[in-house]
Amino acid sequence: MVTSAAEESGETGANGVSTGVGVLDRVVAILDAVERAPMGASELARHLGLSVPTAHRLVSGMVRHGLLRRDAEGRHHVGHRFTSSALAGAAVPVLKELSRTTGETAQLWARRGADRLCLASVESPEELRASVPVGTVLPLSAKGSAALVLTVADAGSPRWLQSVSERTPGLSSVSAAVRHGDEVIAAVCLAAPVSRVSADGPGADYGHLVVAAADELEEALRAR
Repeated sequence: MVTSAAEESGETGANGVSTGVGVLDRVVAILDAVERAPMGASELARHLGLSVPTAHRLVSGMVRHGLLRRDAEGRHHVGHRFTSSALAGAAVPVLKELSRTTGETAQLWARRGADRLCLASVESPEELRASVPVGTVLPLSAKGSAALVLTVADAGSPRWLQSVSERTPGLSSVSAAVRHGDEVIAAVCLAAPVSRVSADGPGADYGHLVVAAADELEEALRAR
């Protein structure tokens, strides 16, 4: 494979900093570049002195890990991993209000590879409640409405998706996507015992409130 002198030295960053760890330096250089102006992989290769195959390989991996996001024009932007802290902070008052209004547990989940991570949670005051601490990691394959939103939601999906006794018998939930640009970056989830929701399910009872909470978080991200 042909590599450029910049690739061999690892000195690809516009900030002139080199750690001697070539892959790390190139990843940071890519982040620095797209933070200034969104670029496609080939443009990044030219800008940073990388071979085109190397740039495509790095960019593809960074997209998969959430370090970059790719827009409809093929340009890359800083990814949703860098919004997680801001999103979790913005979510707490929104989830508190959602839990206060409904009396149920409100959560915010983000995708991490084949899993989902709980970024924020406000528990119901009821003795019988859904209880998932912040930092909990669950496999997406275990189902639940948040897992559905994080794996299948797109522009044509319903605004909310529900789950009844799928992941945990006797527990129901309804979730809505939080989007950044065209990408689903998180799911607002309201979880309640089946005994406290109507026969039509949690979506019919609370779907509109969960969607409103997700919309509020999207607006908070746009304002940052």
